[in-house]
Amino acid sequence: MQMPFCPKLWSSAAPAPAQPGSVVINGTVVVTNHFGLSAPGKSTTLRLFSGTEVDHETRKGRLSAEAALRGGKKTRHGKASTTTYQVTFFVDGEFGTPGAVAVKNGNRNDQFFLRHVRLDLAEDRSIHFDCNSWSYLPDKTPEALRLLREEELRSLRGNGRGERKDWERIYEFDYYNDLGNPDNDDHVRPILGGTKTHPYPRRCRTGRPLSETDGVTETRKHKLINLDYYIPPDERFSPGKLAEVLAMGVQAVTHFVIPEARSIFHGDVVNFKSTEQLRADLYGKPPQPAADARVMEDLKSSVPSRKTYKQVSRIVKDNPAKFPTPQVIHYDTEAWRSDEEFAREMLAGLNPVVIKRLEVFPPNKSKITTDDIMTQIGGLTIQQAMEQKRMYILDHHDYLMPYLRRINTEGVCVYASRTLLFLRDDGALRPVAIELSLPDGGVGGGEISRVFLPASHGTDAHLWHLAKTHVAVNDSGYHQLISHWLFTHATVEPFIIATRRQLSAMHPIHKLLDPHFKDNMQINTLARSILLNAGGLLEKTMYPGKYSMEMSSDIYAHWRFTEQSLPNDLIKRGMASRDPKARGGVSLHIEDYPYAVDGIDVWLAIEGWVRSYCDHFYHADAAVAGDAELQAWWDDVRRVGHGDRQGDAACWLDLDTVAGLVETLSTLIWTASALHAAVNFGQYGYAGYPPNRPTRCRRFVPLPGSPEMAQLEADPGRFFLETVPDRFTATLGIALIEVLSNHTSDEVYLGQRATSTWTDDGEVLLLLDRFRDELRRVEKRVEERNKDPRLVNRRGPVRVPYTLLYPDAGDVAGKEKGITGRGIPNSVSI
Repeated sequence: MQMPFCPKLWSSAAPAPAQPGSVVINGTVVVTNHFGLSAPGKSTTLRLFSGTEVDHETRKGRLSAEAALRGGKKTRHGKASTTTYQVTFFVDGEFGTPGAVAVKNGNRNDQFFLRHVRLDLAEDRSIHFDCNSWSYLPDKTPEALRLLREEELRSLRGNGRGERKDWERIYEFDYYNDLGNPDNDDHVRPILGGTKTHPYPRRCRTGRPLSETDGVTETRKHKLINLDYYIPPDERFSPGKLAEVLAMGVQAVTHFVIPEARSIFHGDVVNFKSTEQLRADLYGKPPQPAADARVMEDLKSSVPSRKTYKQVSRIVKDNPAKFPTPQVIHYDTEAWRSDEEFAREMLAGLNPVVIKRLEVFPPNKSKITTDDIMTQIGGLTIQQAMEQKRMYILDHHDYLMPYLRRINTEGVCVYASRTLLFLRDDGALRPVAIELSLPDGGVGGGEISRVFLPASHGTDAHLWHLAKTHVAVNDSGYHQLISHWLFTHATVEPFIIATRRQLSAMHPIHKLLDPHFKDNMQINTLARSILLNAGGLLEKTMYPGKYSMEMSSDIYAHWRFTEQSLPNDLIKRGMASRDPKARGGVSLHIEDYPYAVDGIDVWLAIEGWVRSYCDHFYHADAAVAGDAELQAWWDDVRRVGHGDRQGDAACWLDLDTVAGLVETLSTLIWTASALHAAVNFGQYGYAGYPPNRPTRCRRFVPLPGSPEMAQLEADPGRFFLETVPDRFTATLGIALIEVLSNHTSDEVYLGQRATSTWTDDGEVLLLLDRFRDELRRVEKRVEERNKDPRLVNRRGPVRVPYTLLYPDAGDVAGKEKGITGRGIPNSVSI
């Protein structure tokens, strides 16, 4: 936890002499050295609260006299640079056992990061306060600490008024009212959240002034690198991670985005002339060590300290910028074009969470006919193929059709798409038809649709490739805005806010969830500042453009928390059936579905850990139902944090049984860790090569007999490159996903904790060891599957093994950072 601090170090003065009859308790205080933060000062004092003896006047634990810090020796704890101080407390003989430490500071303008406090008691006993290392259910809290517990929660909830100050630890819910700029007509955006028209999860309130123009939009400074926003101190990046993320951003802007922008300004060619030139220009250039002076100057005025700026400068200098070759073209530069790879990525690519089983043919308003696909489904009728669970669909139609008229007035050419696929005998999927649809010119909701069939030669093959390209564009937009942003980043943040507001740091469920919240709030705030905002990077690179967030709001209107667990999601999409005898309680209809197969292993490991943890603290359903803090947390989540979904009874579980608590917490942890890993860390590997995952199209598929058709037939390669994003947009998109795909050096992975002293409960530590052991067994199974040649979807034509759900649960030390395509961090941390 972070506390205020004063800038001057303590002197090495000796402690005040003990009073007659008092008991001396010596201790050490360890502070982490953070960039931008100094050290405890002379106004910083500590006091002890008894955990066993109550002061009947205050109804709190008996209180020691104030004690100052002495010394200040530079030390290290793991990877962290720290400073260790000495402290001496004097308590009376009836004080009892210390149960809490209070830190007081007279200067709120500065902060320091308190790591832990250790007290040395008589008879070789010691007590370790590792910033919330003790666990108590509310009714089990020692009487001397109950009032302190309640007071801390009240202080964290705030009062909903005023602008938040940098040093405050306050968690309040707010709408997404910081995306637009009402003073710029092109940047006006709707407020998301709080209405039936635009429902949305809540974010953390900052209290910044509202625009004088409309009175509802929160004001922001418009800078290239904007760090001017409030985040509760406990939710901020570590200094090392902040420096790493900023360095990656500086390198991306300097070496890739700015040169392309300059080429546009000078009227240079904005399209790649060939895929060979694309690969040479993006991945073949030598590393570039320098940084743009304007970018660095902008950074200097934005970062919290000069030390952070120097750290960023050093990282930029020591790590020359170069786009690495994406995995998808590492083995074969053309394998991505194949139909098999196109379909395989729906099961094992960066967005394997959308494909569904086809249960009705034809789909609503579809023009795909039986004759279109009969010859491609192994001699079966369509009904037989559906009954045998061999027909699947990638459907980007219904949610997109209402937006196409508006989207296509913004300089892009986008269809709504449906792709039908057939499950072959070898376990691979074969695309059998693609339907691309546009709204007709009338007002009755009519559609103009074209159906494309697989072809390998001539004009039909070029048309088929363009149809797959438009499908990839749809899927890219849905992936980034929905699968990634909405269904992990945005939906988790309300749980974080509710946890801080309603569950004491001593609550065992708070301690269980805490590592799964690391850095989410800061990365979300950064996203709203430079990615999701009006004119931000996603609007510039993804096809929905200015309608991106509004469209995500429409999709959130149908989001249900009960459907977010992996088993329930697979069943909802028809990819599995409930089967009590099967592993994970579900039977997969595609046995070689890497995301689902590995995911079930990870899900079961998470669920087993959560169940054992909850059983340790809750011995009956009544204990869950009677836990006042837990019930207040669940109420805050449903009625406020996700308040726009409270009217849907099927959206939420009742939190009145241990089983319900286990499923709720398992779902939340799965979402924050494994689901996010599956849809995030494969981005560069697959989408780092723009032809494979383009983010927008600039040309429609040509009509027969049109001039555009003649251009396609004359030079299909050029037509394709004029269809996908231009050089600048493609480069901007790659620069973004390179940052998002990186593991930073302070990543803490599933099964790990940042410190071994996060709890003093030995049985809980043993349970965590068992969880980690199970994750290691998952790793071995993943490795074995990736070596099995019968599992054709594990590698595919591009020879990329599926490792996105490889836990990487080994020791924290020595972890490889960067773009690894493997490892499940605990949290939505980037």
